[in-house]
Amino acid sequence: MSIDVNNESGTEVDEQAILDIARYALARMRIHPLSELSVIVVDADAMEQLHIQWMDLPGPTDVMSFPMDELRPPAKDEDEAPQGLLGDIVLCPEVAERQGKEAPTQHTMDEELQLLTVHGVLHLLGYDHEQPDEKAEMFGLQSAIVDGWRAEKGRTGPSPAPTVS
Repeated sequence: MSIDVNNESGTEVDEQAILDIARYALARMRIHPLSELSVIVVDADAMEQLHIQWMDLPGPTDVMSFPMDELRPPAKDEDEAPQGLLGDIVLCPEVAERQGKEAPTQHTMDEELQLLTVHGVLHLLGYDHEQPDEKAEMFGLQSAIVDGWRAEKGRTGPSPAPTVS
């Protein structure tokens, strides 16, 4: 799996954890190991510009996903998805820090960025949360991936509340 993490935010973040959880999520979703993903960490001003340009919404958001080859998880009877370019995930640590503090189960900025990375991966794979059934599926999968990764890595901390991006 080729995953690049590029921190342009000026904020120190746990880039290794972002890389690790992205790799874990893609493996769990049975995405081809030669697929490519880019994760970019930006400041609030850059995120606001992207949010306005692509969503026509004001203010910075926590995560945005830009799919490339529109890869999807393989069907149950398939081994893995075809190889391809997944796309880009853009994260904003300033928004993540605020959300972590405001969440019912308060957590750190880095824990929120880990959750947002999984959220972004799922969006790249075609998951959405516009409808109640889609939301239940996506957030359930998101929680299972985050919890599984934390258990495997021996990390502690509460399961973050689902992101509503």
